[in-house]
Amino acid sequence: MSNYKNLIQTLEDGILTVTIDRPEKLNALNSLTLSELKSCVENLLMDDEVKGVIITGTGKRAFVAGADISEFTELNELNGRKFSERGQEIFDLFENCPKPIIALVNGFALGGGCELAMACHIRIATENAKFSLPEVSLGILPAYGGTQRLTQIIGKGKALEMMLTAEMIGAEEALANGLVNHLAPTKEEGLQKSMDILHKIFKNAPLSIGMVINCANAVFSKEEDGYQIEANSFANCCKSMDFKEGAAAFLEKRKPDFKGE
Repeated sequence: MSNYKNLIQTLEDGILTVTIDRPEKLNALNSLTLSELKSCVENLLMDDEVKGVIITGTGKRAFVAGADISEFTELNELNGRKFSERGQEIFDLFENCPKPIIALVNGFALGGGCELAMACHIRIATENAKFSLPEVSLGILPAYGGTQRLTQIIGKGKALEMMLTAEMIGAEEALANGLVNHLAPTKEEGLQKSMDILHKIFKNAPLSIGMVINCANAVFSKEEDGYQIEANSFANCCKSMDFKEGAAAFLEKRKPDFKGE
């Protein structure tokens, strides 16, 4: 694994835990941290030891308390567009990763932090978690895919209310709105819940897992026919060794031994 300045990585039982580590800034996303997140995802795609990922923030106060506002002072129309497109590109890597990624949201997930969590496949929040996309209060808007993903996840009406008021919602409301999958009393219990979910996922065929993620993402693409992608993915599964193993294991009444092939 690579050594990063603002990320801590640990690998155990196929689970890569990535902790954003800028406690003095409440783990805010600066340019370096974004670059390290991009590198981290690109590397785990090539690492056969990594089967799934948990991403969280150092401490209990914040998952990610937004972008680093100190880097906003030089933004203009030209570099502002590039700023947005870079964040979108990096978060797209998370969303389209064929290995499951769980965001363990501990404390504040504001602005870019909320956008990062939404780019992950599953979200677990501690009871002290707070979510907000407050960009309109700064005269800008959520630009790392936030306007799109929040609308997809919780619906247009709720998403617009949340973004236009710039108000913060708590963990219970986030759960009720479908923004998170589960609540955990503490970060430690959230970590255990994340691991339990990933271990359940790991019992299944890796190729199928990646294709399900791809098919689900296609639901929201205007350029792609999600039904055709589903059919093509099914056909690809049918030619895999994992499918042969899964069918044989079912008929022989034993647990399958998937190889991701």
